[in-house]
Amino acid sequence: MAVLHSAPKFTLIDGLKDTLSGALGDMLVEAKEEHGELLLTVQRESLEDALRLLRDEHSYQQLMEIAGADYPSRPERFEVVYMLLSLTKNSRIMVKVTASETTPVPTATTLWPNAGWLEREVFDMYGVVFAGNMDLRRILTDYGFEGHPFRKDFPLTGYVELRYSEEEKRVVYEPVELAQDLRTFDFMSPWEGADYVLPGDEKAHTPPVDEPKTTDKPSDTGAGAKTDKEAEDKVSKGAPAEEGAEEDRTPAPEPTEDRKDRPKRKGKTKDTAASTEPKGGKK
Repeated sequence: MAVLHSAPKFTLIDGLKDTLSGALGDMLVEAKEEHGELLLTVQRESLEDALRLLRDEHSYQQLMEIAGADYPSRPERFEVVYMLLSLTKNSRIMVKVTASETTPVPTATTLWPNAGWLEREVFDMYGVVFAGNMDLRRILTDYGFEGHPFRKDFPLTGYVELRYSEEEKRVVYEPVELAQDLRTFDFMSPWEGADYVLPGDEKAHTPPVDEPKTTDKPSDTGAGAKTDKEAEDKVSKGAPAEEGAEEDRTPAPEPTEDRKDRPKRKGKTKDTAASTEPKGGKK
């Protein structure tokens, strides 16, 4: 009996590259397959038209994510990656554009409303500007934050720190205060690493022991009949504390809990005033 499923099988990537490349035409810069995924790089100026074509004519209905990447050595250092999903074909593709620090990227909010939040995140982390986004504000960093954390030239150490001031009711910037009195800094680029040996790393290149010591024989460990016999004797044999300990030890006192010669108390005076007050009554 055949079982029918409402969801289609995963669309094979074979042939998809040629189909979408022909549809995009001059808008396409490069198309390639990596790790079983199709990556399409399009012209930045034609991004909105390319995304609309993929959405309306090739059933990539949903924009799942917008991500950024930074390559400082390139003339256009940033890559903006759009991840599209087709529900009807059960297929995913990625569309890329490149941009520089001053080159705006067309907004995708005209196609998908959720692109507004995603573009704000890329702007906040990388500094990529999206032309046409009417609400391009920071979304992850704090008020008054300067710089963009995901840029690879963003310093990991600095001279200024921020905190929230209860007196001024806002975030303020102040010089860095280091509580460690013995801490030292060389102010070198953290991306290149230190040129000195950190404490403990000097052992990293120590050669291993050529002939490790083994304990295959009792003589290697000191075990044997002679050792066992010596272990039976007291460790402190002959010490002053051991000699005459039994004779000089003070005997324990006699127990005083049970006094047979003490008469029993008469009357029911337990836990009452009569048991604690004198016989003459209250004074």
